Amino acid sequence: MDHFHYRDGALWCEDVPLARIAEEVGTPVYVYSAGAFRRHARVFREALEPAGDVHLAYAIKANPNLAVLRLLAAEGYGADVVSGGEMARALAAGIPAAGIVFSGVGKTEAELARGLDAGIGQFNLELEEEGVVLARLAREKGVTARAVLRVNPDVDAGTHAKISTGKRENKFGVPIDQAPAMFARLAALPGLDLRGVAIHIGSQLFDIAPLEAAYARVKRLVDDLRAAGHRITHVDLGGGLGVRYKAGDVPTEPADYGAMVARATRGWDATLMFEPGRVIAGNAGVLLTRVIWVKPGVVHPYIIVDAAMNDLARPALYDAWHDFDAVVPTGDRMTANIAGPVCETGDTFAMAREVDAVKGGDLAVFRTAGAYGATMASTYNSRALVPEVLVDGDRYAVVADRISAETILAAERVPEWLA
Repeated sequence: MDHFHYRDGALWCEDVPLARIAEEVGTPVYVYSAGAFRRHARVFREALEPAGDVHLAYAIKANPNLAVLRLLAAEGYGADVVSGGEMARALAAGIPAAGIVFSGVGKTEAELARGLDAGIGQFNLELEEEGVVLARLAREKGVTARAVLRVNPDVDAGTHAKISTGKRENKFGVPIDQAPAMFARLAALPGLDLRGVAIHIGSQLFDIAPLEAAYARVKRLVDDLRAAGHRITHVDLGGGLGVRYKAGDVPTEPADYGAMVARATRGWDATLMFEPGRVIAGNAGVLLTRVIWVKPGVVHPYIIVDAAMNDLARPALYDAWHDFDAVVPTGDRMTANIAGPVCETGDTFAMAREVDAVKGGDLAVFRTAGAYGATMASTYNSRALVPEVLVDGDRYAVVADRISAETILAAERVPEWLA
């Protein structure tokens, strides 16, 4: 079911016309479908039922909006966090501390301490020194830190270089061949319950063969650790499933992924942990924008919209594709470049793309913007911070305000010697 659909010639989110949101909230604005979030969360959970004992921790970095987190908490999801700020968001959204997994390659001592104070469920250790520090902090607080060791299986996920995390040269995890000795040293530390291992090889994966290969390597590691006398109760298999951004994209169906997981992990006798993010959030949101000008170009005209790279950074960062559709299409098409108002050549969403014909004042959307959209937004060029709206049936609410340039300016200070 597509929760963004055309009705009477205009694009709606569930039972709310996008034109109404544009009129009442303004543009640019992110619009999320609560129904899409719920459906994606349930489909992913159901797909993994054949795998047995499973813990699902939504990757907050994909979309950390508090309302979104509250919605997913109601669906029984825990949280995968990579900063103290994300941990605070998860707790504020009502996600139980025991359901929180703290990942990330650069956790500070203060963040580790806050995690211990909150009683979070698991720390994913990225290096031996981090485990030593965590064990010391736990002893000082009179608690035991539950943790796993993240290993790098040296598997090429075949994804974009900027979102690859499982190759030997990537910054994440410890080399899998060094893991047994490191695990033994860490497992001996008082204050640390080192209960398993973790991997995550990349994001936006369409081919699950690399995942299966990585799981096979992890299985051998688990067998070796158990043979050495270690108790392994949890294995974190990460996330990474891709979503459709454009025609021709063929993402793996969650059911097919679940069947592979069940096959690959049969007999592991451990709680399997997953960190879905994009697959839950990606197609649950759009960026609604208004056309400012259609500017004549040397080869193709430029559609200048009021959204910019500060609102949606993925095209500038990764050359990422987002479908561009008119809210009220006429049926006519045009070949154009699509760009924003920011003073950077990189503030370009598409070049020489065939899209719905539009003119100044028309509304349009960038599709599949529910993940890595608003969370990566900035105020570059002293632009307002983009707001967010959540639609649920025939109602909607602004779940993140537009923060104006004036408000941002008011938070700055001129020292007295420059006054």
